[in-house]
Amino acid sequence: MPLESLAIAAPVIFVAYAVFGMTGFGAAMVAVPLLVQFLPLQFAVPLVVLFDLVCTALVGGRNWRQVSRGELKRLFPWMLLGIALGVTLLHNAGAKWPLMLLGTFVLAVCIKGLRRAPATTNAPLSGRWALPFGVFGGIFSALFGTGGPIYTIYLSRRLDALDQFRATISVVILLSGVIRAVAFGSAGLYSQPQILSVAAALLPVSLLGLFAGSRLRTRVPAEMLKRSIFVLLAIAGAGAIYRGWLSPS
Repeated sequence: MPLESLAIAAPVIFVAYAVFGMTGFGAAMVAVPLLVQFLPLQFAVPLVVLFDLVCTALVGGRNWRQVSRGELKRLFPWMLLGIALGVTLLHNAGAKWPLMLLGTFVLAVCIKGLRRAPATTNAPLSGRWALPFGVFGGIFSALFGTGGPIYTIYLSRRLDALDQFRATISVVILLSGVIRAVAFGSAGLYSQPQILSVAAALLPVSLLGLFAGSRLRTRVPAEMLKRSIFVLLAIAGAGAIYRGWLSPS
């Protein structure tokens, strides 16, 4: 990788994992659309997965006692099914309409979440919603690495405690990342020239971003942080629509 590209990638990775440190998700949705402006998608996505594995392991391991094991048990089997379906679709479906569908779905839920609605409309989702959210999250994780917003929407309506939500979404993303990393390795993507050396060079940057975001999180009011999650997801949804619009059918 040219030094110029590495110099541009470093601040992108820092910001992406500062966001992750504050919210417990969103690193790939911030990093990948920017990295693909000067790196191949087949290089950028496996690269970010390596950072996800390290950072989610640190966050999830440090806060393991706060992870909702019940939600993990509900989501995990459906996430596996979704990833299996996504791998199958990867060879048969174009990116245009799936990305636009994801973006529209995320925007619709975020608009509803950001509205000042009566308390009765913010009642927790039934656990039965783990099936569609788990399956669709797995599908989009395998296809585009963008399943995080789907898991986030589900867990944000199931878990009121922000620390528990943050720890749980980190472990969900970690499990998804492990499965995808195995698939990428089997496909030979980690045998690309320089990908492991670039990952080693940028890993300290991702950890600095994670530390900065974690420190900032303690200084932001809980309600503001929760609303910022929906704003971030809305931006990610709009980005998914834009990426889908530019993709071939």
